[in-house]
Amino acid sequence: MDSVTPNPILDRPPTPPVRRSRLGRAIMVVLCLLVVAAMAATIWLWPARKDAPPRSRGAGQTVPVLVATAERRDMPILLDGLGTVQAFNSVTIKTVVDGPLIAVNFAEGQLVHKGDLLARVDSRSYQAAYDQVVAKKAQDEALLANARADLVRYQKLVSNNYTSAQQSDTQKALVAQYEAQVRQDQAQIDAARTNLDYTSIVSPLDGRTGVRQVDQGNIVHAGDATGLVVITQLQPIFVMFTLPQQSLPAVAKAMAAGQPTVVATPQGGSRSAVLDTGVLTVLDNQVDSTTGTIKLKAQFPNRDSKLWPGGFVGVRLQVDTQPNAIVVPPAAVQRGPRGSFVYVVGEDGTATRQEIKTGYEDERFAIVADGLKGGEKVVTDGASRLTDGAKVTIAEPPSDAPPPRRERPSAPGAPRRPTGG
Repeated sequence: MDSVTPNPILDRPPTPPVRRSRLGRAIMVVLCLLVVAAMAATIWLWPARKDAPPRSRGAGQTVPVLVATAERRDMPILLDGLGTVQAFNSVTIKTVVDGPLIAVNFAEGQLVHKGDLLARVDSRSYQAAYDQVVAKKAQDEALLANARADLVRYQKLVSNNYTSAQQSDTQKALVAQYEAQVRQDQAQIDAARTNLDYTSIVSPLDGRTGVRQVDQGNIVHAGDATGLVVITQLQPIFVMFTLPQQSLPAVAKAMAAGQPTVVATPQGGSRSAVLDTGVLTVLDNQVDSTTGTIKLKAQFPNRDSKLWPGGFVGVRLQVDTQPNAIVVPPAAVQRGPRGSFVYVVGEDGTATRQEIKTGYEDERFAIVADGLKGGEKVVTDGASRLTDGAKVTIAEPPSDAPPPRRERPSAPGAPRRPTGG
């Protein structure tokens, strides 16, 4: 039998499992010690880092900004709402008499004036009825004239004792009967004349016609549910809108002083775009308890017909004016943990943080109640890159650039200032 040469590598005994587990535990202990050491170093060095002065972004660099001047001006106080346009007058044109519609004299969407002929109903039967009552009146008038003549003769005979007084009284009663009959005939003539006039349908007001509901040739009746056409008066025109009941004292005060000015703007568009300017005419006599709002009505001349019945528009009601107020662009007002502030640029090009108190604000101006005297240059764009005492350079805005929007507050979590109203 041949002998087998031993292989030292293959014949090596396997590593015991106990030795491998000890090695893994040693590695885990070392990693835990490193983590504990890092945490201890962080805790030890934290006070020094906390006391170190903060480094601002771009420290030592000049920050380009846009500025505006805090100015004094009379500031109107406006309340914003959403309104619905309503026609000043709206009339459904219907026929008063029955008959065939023989003529339609208007076009859909046409501007018509009061008294314009819109349509005609066949008038032949109504003309005949009118002629009949006119003839009946002429007959009764002839009988009345004869009775009056007989009465005069009977009165003379009674005075000479040629006839009895009873006969004269009977003739007098006959005259009164004929007079009443003539008055009745005149009333029937007036009714027939009215029905005859109703065969010509005219416009009762100035306005614009809508879609025609009945075509020529149809038989129309006074009791029809739908009319011939609807006419709406657009000049002037009304806008109904609501405001929160908290605005009631300001609105009532403004109405006591006169008719407040109301501006209509496009819904969802720029509030600086004006559709028309009118006056507040009605403040409702109660608060809607369901919605907590008050209902108001404004009247607009609508000379350019920009307001259309049924449309929605934005409404801005001026309830007061604050004279000689210090105002800045809303984009200049920043919000922080301690309240509102602005960055004021000095003559040396240094931006200084100035705490302020604000009042009413709209999309163009914000009233500064305290903190500014007027004439200061405040930063409107670039404030998010500034710190107190930073150096700035004033950049020139492009001529066609829109006004700067409000930047996000510099303090994390600080809310934006809502617009006034």
